[in-house]
Amino acid sequence: MTQDSHPTPLPPRPFALERFYARWEFDVAHNLSASDVEPVGLGELLALADAESAALWDGLRLGYTESAGHPLLRWEIARLYERAVPEDVLTFAGAEEGILLTAAALVGAGEHVVVVAPVYQSLHDVARARGADVSLVWLDPDRGWELDVDRVIAELRPSTRLLVVNFPNNPTGALPEEAEFRRLHSACAERGIRVFSDEVYRGVELDPGRKLPAAADLGDRDISLGVMSKAYALAGLRIGWIVCRDRDVLRRVAALKDYTTICSSAPSEILSIMALRAGPTLLERSREIIRENLALWADFADAHPERIRWTPPRGGTTVFPALAGRDTDAFCERLAAEDGVLLLPGSMFDLPGEHFRAGLGRRGIGTGLNLLSERLRRAGR
Repeated sequence: MTQDSHPTPLPPRPFALERFYARWEFDVAHNLSASDVEPVGLGELLALADAESAALWDGLRLGYTESAGHPLLRWEIARLYERAVPEDVLTFAGAEEGILLTAAALVGAGEHVVVVAPVYQSLHDVARARGADVSLVWLDPDRGWELDVDRVIAELRPSTRLLVVNFPNNPTGALPEEAEFRRLHSACAERGIRVFSDEVYRGVELDPGRKLPAAADLGDRDISLGVMSKAYALAGLRIGWIVCRDRDVLRRVAALKDYTTICSSAPSEILSIMALRAGPTLLERSREIIRENLALWADFADAHPERIRWTPPRGGTTVFPALAGRDTDAFCERLAAEDGVLLLPGSMFDLPGEHFRAGLGRRGIGTGLNLLSERLRRAGR
């Protein structure tokens, strides 16, 4: 793969979604767009701690930590995968750092990257900043955001170095059949193309039996991205990771991490160990909130059939409906400014027009949905 002596991993354009949130997220009363789950309280998490992690917390000293991550944290992360060991794990300050540094380490000028979209902006823009040619292959809204594996395979070239996927998908909630996902992975393996799989919503499938295999388990060159922020409802810990059985990849990414965070927060590492050991409890908490909110959202959509078109998600924490005949950029701006209700326009995912993202993870969305209903009624008069 192309290696240059002066990596430039910073994106060339503003991060639209993050700039939108910087403007609105903490100024509205009702955030109906969030991609995380209702945050777990510190006391709630400490009550779930086992004896060992509780002792680690009580005896914690606030010094530097190991750059790759606390050994016990890497052990707990490795246990989430079928074929990983702790040495296959590298931790970061959130998933975003993992995306940035992995793309910077693996992609260079003149190479090709295929990204299944819509997707979080950095999953394609960092590769562009490195000089790569990026092809977006869109999930099909007319077929329930279905993944067309043949269309993805058709985009692969001799110069393709990386395929980037995100399932369960943010923002659509799409989740392909396992056989199709494996077929796509096999096509990449046959061509020597790595798969970078953003799996931050893994564990909150609406049908737990539909959980896809992790990319890091399917191939020893492939990379799985995880984080405490989404399925585990612990965004404030800022702990993410990649898992890859190709140690050269981890060495190259770790060398770039020396120029960013160097190591993680000591309290966050111990709290993450607690959380991963209590993983089944936290994941069921998240799924319960999502199921309850999905029922509320379905009732809302049913009340506005002439305005709202949507496909129920199969997993994750978000849904990506269409607001018939409306420019959602202008609509979301007015909704936030005048009603204190936040939705995320589809343009934040390079899909301007009628679509917007709604979140299913936060408690208390009913009031916001009522205000949104009133806005739609006023607009229809």
